[in-house]
Amino acid sequence: MKTTKVALLIMFLFIQVYGQKPRARDLGVPFYGKTGELNAITDVKGVEVGYSTIISGEGENIIGKGPVRTGVTAIFPRGKANKFSPVFANWYSLNGNGEMTGTTWITESGFLETPIMITNTNSVGVVRDAVLKWYVDTDWYKGEDWWYTYPVVAETYDGFLNDIYGFHVKEKHVLEAINKASTGKIQEGNVGGGTGMMCLGFKGGTGTASRQFKIAESTYTIGVLVQANFGAKFNLTIAGVPVGRELMDTLNYEMKKPPKSNRQEGDGSIIVVVATDAPLLPHQLKRIAQRVPIGIGNVGGRGSNGSGDIFIAFSTANENAFNRKEKVSIESLPNDQMNWFFQSTVQAVEEAIINAMIAADDMKGINDNKAYAIPHDLLIKTLKKYNRIKE
Repeated sequence: MKTTKVALLIMFLFIQVYGQKPRARDLGVPFYGKTGELNAITDVKGVEVGYSTIISGEGENIIGKGPVRTGVTAIFPRGKANKFSPVFANWYSLNGNGEMTGTTWITESGFLETPIMITNTNSVGVVRDAVLKWYVDTDWYKGEDWWYTYPVVAETYDGFLNDIYGFHVKEKHVLEAINKASTGKIQEGNVGGGTGMMCLGFKGGTGTASRQFKIAESTYTIGVLVQANFGAKFNLTIAGVPVGRELMDTLNYEMKKPPKSNRQEGDGSIIVVVATDAPLLPHQLKRIAQRVPIGIGNVGGRGSNGSGDIFIAFSTANENAFNRKEKVSIESLPNDQMNWFFQSTVQAVEEAIINAMIAADDMKGINDNKAYAIPHDLLIKTLKKYNRIKE
């Protein structure tokens, strides 16, 4: 049986049996580390993820009408039912050509007080405003008359495929992502904020992964979600194999009519959200966020000038740590036990990016611009060539 038929058969079986597309491990891509049950950010108990995926129209880009290839992703650290339940958090940026609102107060206070929303570059404002209105409508602060709040909204640029200056993300899409947020399995690829994204020369999008490990008698989980829209095909590396160079002659995108942008090969962005159930303090979460670029570098990211590489890490432990008036007691792990967290973060980031690419489908967008998903059959063939997958 030819490799192409094998890849198609694998995809068909996984969709039929598991209700989702095959992931990198399902194709035989080797990774290090033990995953959680779902191999997703939702392996961290309480974390909920929801999407609004907006796809409509085709052909010539008519600003305000489409085609539309975009969306919204919502992440709740302790679930939306808990409402206002701040978590220790911190953030880091490899290259700052992008946006994640609310981060200055996270640095100052040490807490993430809101859900994390991810969308396209030009929709940060409307998403932020919609979340604020949702706070009011749902009594997010549980009756407390608080006078400021800073929603966390991040973005990556989807203007190659999406009518980004048509401003198609509306309040209803933000509410859809929020209302759909749940635990359990997570869709990947062309979904949510990742709908119109490209990555390392191929179609990108949303991806997730997790790691679990023991320290003394306790088991801890690191979960990652990425919105991957970065990097040049030439640098794409999977399982240590120069896949991008091997597949340079394959289609990665077609531009029928240039979009109105100065996007260069390698530009783009990546947003990474890291969750853990371990009792880590804000300075330790900063240290975790600073390890995210190693995982990105492993797959070929270089922090290009035109890339917004912004990462946030939070801990769901110490549930009662936030208090405006009284002293509290918290638990924390020593810095000498951080190496497991660093290693697991790097591993999960690397796998989440590849999962986003594996799950993505070919997508035609504005002006018939087209981004091609990485071909599973050629990927398997390339990994076999370098003995990373055994015959």
